[in-house]
Amino acid sequence: MKWLLALLAAAFPLAALPIAAQGQTVSLADMQAQDIRLAAVADRIMAANALLCTQLMPITGITLHSADQYAETVRGQMFAAGPLEIALVRPGSPAAAAGLQQGDVVQAIGGQAVDALPLAAGGHLREAAFDLLANQPRGAPFSIQIARGGAALDASITALAGCRSLVEIVDGEPTFAQSDGQVIQMSFALVSRLDDNGLATIFAHELAHSVLLHRKRLAEAGVADGRGQTRQQRRWRRQVEDEADRLSPHLLANAGYDPAVAVAYRQSARGQRARARMIAREIAQYLPAPTTQSWPAHLIALRDQPFAQ
Repeated sequence: MKWLLALLAAAFPLAALPIAAQGQTVSLADMQAQDIRLAAVADRIMAANALLCTQLMPITGITLHSADQYAETVRGQMFAAGPLEIALVRPGSPAAAAGLQQGDVVQAIGGQAVDALPLAAGGHLREAAFDLLANQPRGAPFSIQIARGGAALDASITALAGCRSLVEIVDGEPTFAQSDGQVIQMSFALVSRLDDNGLATIFAHELAHSVLLHRKRLAEAGVADGRGQTRQQRRWRRQVEDEADRLSPHLLANAGYDPAVAVAYRQSARGQRARARMIAREIAQYLPAPTTQSWPAHLIALRDQPFAQ
């Protein structure tokens, strides 16, 4: 039941804790392999749906991490050359084309030194650097200054626009996926058990929450942190889940997936047959033929509609 509820829930609010803070229980190699899988799926879907998103960023293929995310014993081993490093570079990405590598120490982004970035209360340098990276030009070159092997290097990246979201894998149980409109987290336990179509289905659902501004709309309706206690608030939470399910096949189609993979995944998951039927109806009505250019106006219009009191 714990597994089922995790997959059914939108999981508001998001507790954006670093991997180390939750107790790392998997090998670094396994974590990196799943990070690359998730990054490839996420970048593909976020880039293909840029026109549907209200917030954009360049899709560089870089994942960052910082020393302040980890225990003191780890920092000296991993961050001896600087507090911010490239955790991974997705193969075939603009960052890879620019010659950036895993383990490069990031010193400046777009000419702004990262060691002077202001941090949010309780935040980490990684989040501040992500914001700086996300605010760089889209479709035009920008610079990243790094240190590698004691040498300073200057790379130039040109990356196209995509939906803005910090995407990460979190170690530990239970299996879950969650979004707060700014960050999408998926657990290692979930990502590692999904095939690529299942991973794309779950990611598209979580990105749909951001596209449809669900956290903002719930907050405006008085549902603090996305948690609803009254019967009406619980109905709104169910409504946002249904909206995300219905939008997910459109996001998949735009990214070149067969939208029917969302139906197949929900049918295979225990207790999700009703969700599979709803997605199948959405496809039959609005995606009757294969397409990679879906503009679901009937769903996009919902983000401008407040929840009725």
